[in-house]
Amino acid sequence: MTDSAHEKSILFLCVANAARSQMAEGLARTLLPDDWRIASAGSEPGTLDPRAVTVMQEIGIDISDQYSKSIDSLDLTSYHWIITLCQEEVCPIVSGQFERKHWPSPDPARHESDDLDGFRETREAIKTMLKTQFREHLEGT
Repeated sequence: MTDSAHEKSILFLCVANAARSQMAEGLARTLLPDDWRIASAGSEPGTLDPRAVTVMQEIGIDISDQYSKSIDSLDLTSYHWIITLCQEEVCPIVSGQFERKHWPSPDPARHESDDLDGFRETREAIKTMLKTQFREHLEGT
């Protein structure tokens, strides 16, 4: 992988890889150019939360084909950016030569409610962080 291709790679991490990191992956795939490699994973992968799918569909992004993955199944050295999204739980700890960012986001999936407001708030916070941190790379901006 060339250095320039490596610099265009992001891995979003949280614990379950069920909501926050999945929404971040979908948002980044939509906002960043197609030549960027975007993925998400978790330290204790669960199942993609259908509420995350619903709130992403509200803004025209389909993440229904995404699935939870373990950080152990990925080559972490192939990513330039690793962004953790945990807030109230312990984020996965990874070592390596990459740019680290931490965007503390509350886990909307921790509530059993059918209320989607927490998912919407998390989605919008992640979208804002993406637009702030990667503004020079965004499509159409």
